[in-house]
Amino acid sequence: MKKLLIIAFAATLFAISCKKNPITHRRQVQFFPESQMIGMSATAYGDFLTENQSNVLPQTDPRAAKVTEIGKRMSAAVVSYMNEIGHPELIEGFDWQYNTVEDPTVNAWCMPGGRIVFYTGILDLTSSDDEIAVIMGHEIAHAVAGHGNERMSQATLAQGITSVAGFLAMTDTAPGLGKAILLQSVGVGSQLGMLKFGRKHESESDEMGLIFMNKAGYDPYSAVSFWTKMSQQGGQKPPEFMSTHPSDERRIADIQQKLIEMETTGEIKASKK
Repeated sequence: MKKLLIIAFAATLFAISCKKNPITHRRQVQFFPESQMIGMSATAYGDFLTENQSNVLPQTDPRAAKVTEIGKRMSAAVVSYMNEIGHPELIEGFDWQYNTVEDPTVNAWCMPGGRIVFYTGILDLTSSDDEIAVIMGHEIAHAVAGHGNERMSQATLAQGITSVAGFLAMTDTAPGLGKAILLQSVGVGSQLGMLKFGRKHESESDEMGLIFMNKAGYDPYSAVSFWTKMSQQGGQKPPEFMSTHPSDERRIADIQQKLIEMETTGEIKASKK
């Protein structure tokens, strides 16, 4: 009986919490207030920087300075674009921050609220500002699209927690668990951070990232070269139907198709080819 009640409640929650991404038009369930996600992320981000302070690069380091430079340019373009399409609420409360960590892990992430971390391991794979912008746009897209909120909603429902109040009660009794769910939801700690989300989230972020980097004046065609490099990382991969992310071939093909669409609509200038 309890299981049936949970299922019924979850169905109701799905109906009232279903939102539509205004860029990709995909429907998603997010039952956490985004302001709460941003507040939780601010705390978790501060904790991360404190715990890794010996490895956080100062802005005098050229690598950190480059990440910050590209991050500021990208975030400004995102703000402009979201205002342009009439959805500034999706980035309301964002406090853009950019940090680079000395770590060989191939990883980068953006928490809800625009708090970004790059690892030097992923920077080593890039050969241009455009390729760094590919990563930046992709990670920012996860935050703008609310993928962390969506994943956290799914994770808490899977544990039988059917309300925000229930989640808060859980964090009161087991604060470490709440933080762990948040970090897992945004991919912090993944060995291949770029592969941390499910297929639909990764594909959506690829598409949105192309739009964001193009608006910022970077070359979106660089996404093909970057993801080709990423396809050579991580060793043997399972078939796509067994994976939580798109196959390398499918991902690159989808990106190429999106680039064609952007050419058709005139979003991409001929000089960027």
